Amino acid sequence: MTGRYAIRSGMVSTGRVQVLLFLGGSGGLPPNETTFAKRLQQQGYTTGLVGKWHLGVSCEHREDHCHHPNHHGFTYFYGLPFTLFNDCVPGMGSDVLVDIQHALRNVTIVFWITLVWIWVSGIFEVRPCLVVLLFSLSILATSVWYVPFKLLPMWNCIIMRNQKVIEQPMTVETLPQRLLGEADNFIRRNADGPFLLLFSLAHIHTPLFKTPAFAGKSRHGCYGDNLEEVDWIVGKITETVDSLGLANNTLMYFTSDHGGHLEDSDSLIGQKGGWNGIYKGGKAMGGWEGGIRVPGIFRWPGRLTAGRVVDEPTSLMDLYPTLKYLAEDTEPDRLLDGHNLMPLLEGSAEHSQHEFMFHYCGIYLNAVRWHPPGSDSIYKVHYFTPNFSPPGAGGCYDTKVCLCHGEFVTHHDPPLLFDLHHDPSESRPLTPNTEPRFSEILRQTANAVLRHKSSFANKQRFDGDDGSHTSTAYGAPVQMTWDRILWRPWLQPCCGTFPFCWCKEKM
Repeated sequence: MTGRYAIRSGMVSTGRVQVLLFLGGSGGLPPNETTFAKRLQQQGYTTGLVGKWHLGVSCEHREDHCHHPNHHGFTYFYGLPFTLFNDCVPGMGSDVLVDIQHALRNVTIVFWITLVWIWVSGIFEVRPCLVVLLFSLSILATSVWYVPFKLLPMWNCIIMRNQKVIEQPMTVETLPQRLLGEADNFIRRNADGPFLLLFSLAHIHTPLFKTPAFAGKSRHGCYGDNLEEVDWIVGKITETVDSLGLANNTLMYFTSDHGGHLEDSDSLIGQKGGWNGIYKGGKAMGGWEGGIRVPGIFRWPGRLTAGRVVDEPTSLMDLYPTLKYLAEDTEPDRLLDGHNLMPLLEGSAEHSQHEFMFHYCGIYLNAVRWHPPGSDSIYKVHYFTPNFSPPGAGGCYDTKVCLCHGEFVTHHDPPLLFDLHHDPSESRPLTPNTEPRFSEILRQTANAVLRHKSSFANKQRFDGDDGSHTSTAYGAPVQMTWDRILWRPWLQPCCGTFPFCWCKEKM
């Protein structure tokens, strides 16, 4: 949405936590960042976001909404200020710091057992005031574990309309129909003027939906059923646009945020996170193609030729300058990393303006892609790769998601080098013996990295999760630090008087 690498706005991590974990945290998309919604809003567009946000809500108190979609250019918001995750559905387990949850629970149990043993055994003569102190500490220890983690469905699984919480906790089963209804209504309300709708589906993300109308529709299990439902939802939105006579004047763009989550599967449902075909890796792998490649499907009958295929490196960051161009926004802007896609889409240009693309894993530069002008080759340089676990696996099954730091990665010197044009599955690393330009490619990408890093306004140093090393971040203050992501009661969105938060949307 910003047209820039995430590191420029601090939406990156130095360690294990790579996303916001609590709505009651203070991290999020900085208030001074600019989204394409804000630019189009300034051009007279009515802007809306229906679905997932997951870029923070508040900074200092629960009513400031500094990270909220309404403060980032979206006139209207309906949906999940967080995201859909397993804690939202009873019996699906937890996705949030499970090891820390278990450790806190075990410490609490030991605390209580010890307190009861001292009291019952009478081995030690304990003064009543000490008993009261130990009892109070036990209550506090229980609260530290139970309140933030065991009440996660109440804290994170909520629905907001603009800045008002309208359902807490949310009913997941009816979510797809409600999101579709809101998206459809937004289009109909604004059909007479310029509008922008970002429809951020809750599909396909675990927990998978079990909508009766699509159960068993696919030969690929529950995941396939969910994909069938996505196809139907997109079809309904397309029908709405067509029925209002807007097709020839409306650009529709379907995409995803990352590749399939390979490690997400179980014995009952099977593969829940999708698959990435011939491409190595998946979600949370900042360098491998399986984590990077996503669909890019455009529809605009009045302007784009149907069936045209663009086989050039492009980026989701390109959407920002593309929308600016279409909205005839010529006002000055900050440095952008994306490029206008219209010349490629319309066929007036054959090659992407992205000669180099930089792939991050957290704050760490993971890989660089180079498309030399006039060449079919697309080279990819990997500075480090994730350590798959168990050994020999194709993903990080022991940790459920690959991490970017410390013992979880292997650094390469010289870097691994692939030619994606001839080896899209990244299975045959090039060497000086197999690639005559080996040294030149590494030199060109190294120089590109220096130019890239020189474009950042400032540098910061951070301790790693284990405190054993420091890392340099080029950009804004990092938002995914422990002090910004952990739960703060005074930041928690609530539809009642905190902590008594409970409400259901009136249908």
